[in-house]
Amino acid sequence: MFKFLDPLLPKKMKSTNPLVATIRLSGGIGEGSNFKAGLNLATVKDGLEKAFEMNGVNAVAISINSPGGSPVQSALIHDRIRALSAEHKVPVFTFAEDVAASGGYWLLCAGDEAYAHETSIVGSIGVIMTSFGVDRLIKKWDIDRRVYTSGKNKNKLDMFMPEKKEDVALIGQMSGDIHEAFKQHVRDRRKDKLNADEDTLFNGDFWAGKRAKEHGLIDDIGSVYEVMKTKFGPDVRFKDVNLGKKGLLKKMFGSSTPASFGGNIGDIGVGVAHGLAEVAEEKALWSRFGL
Repeated sequence: MFKFLDPLLPKKMKSTNPLVATIRLSGGIGEGSNFKAGLNLATVKDGLEKAFEMNGVNAVAISINSPGGSPVQSALIHDRIRALSAEHKVPVFTFAEDVAASGGYWLLCAGDEAYAHETSIVGSIGVIMTSFGVDRLIKKWDIDRRVYTSGKNKNKLDMFMPEKKEDVALIGQMSGDIHEAFKQHVRDRRKDKLNADEDTLFNGDFWAGKRAKEHGLIDDIGSVYEVMKTKFGPDVRFKDVNLGKKGLLKKMFGSSTPASFGGNIGDIGVGVAHGLAEVAEEKALWSRFGL
């Protein structure tokens, strides 16, 4: 009845009901913006460690709501989850919310068992790189592009220059290497659970939860509380772990507002502009899945 008193009670008086630590990873994977912290190892590691180090914890349940982002940060977060699970001998259950796609699916694979809602979007096992070409625009406005480099290949993929065949070949090579790493990651984590040919699984398609289950990308349909109560009993306790992300002003200006120390308005304007561009980029990630 008074479970909130458990931390203050002697060990023999504490609740003996199973305990599940819950943590939510939501958003684009990467550095983030001035307006919203991204999911990366630096922003989630403390929360993950707190979840696994919780006294008496029986399992960690991780809810994932992400359209993807940085493959490096996806891998780093995944690997940290698996390392903590092995170190503390605590099983991990992952749950897709709206979307666990691309890098979000990489994270979903961190679970010893992976679940999704029947309407969750799961998959998108592929690599995408996007850019703009504005070489004709600056030519129209009679603007010169001046670049000085040492190293003949230093100025590859310059959006202000016409596209080069060798640059396209480089992008194809890099994306192919990353895609192969992604495919191997899924093979390693899902192993004999996969139930479709690789041309289907690894072509970048994504599916709703039921079809994802048929393909073996998840173990079953279910939500955190439903599944955990089935596994640990109706009296299982849940303890939420907050990632403690920075708020808007702290992200933009540090510990103080710009008015406190006469911040440079020009610098603030540039920061806001960059932040808005990053927000737009993350919105584009979500919009690919109708969100």
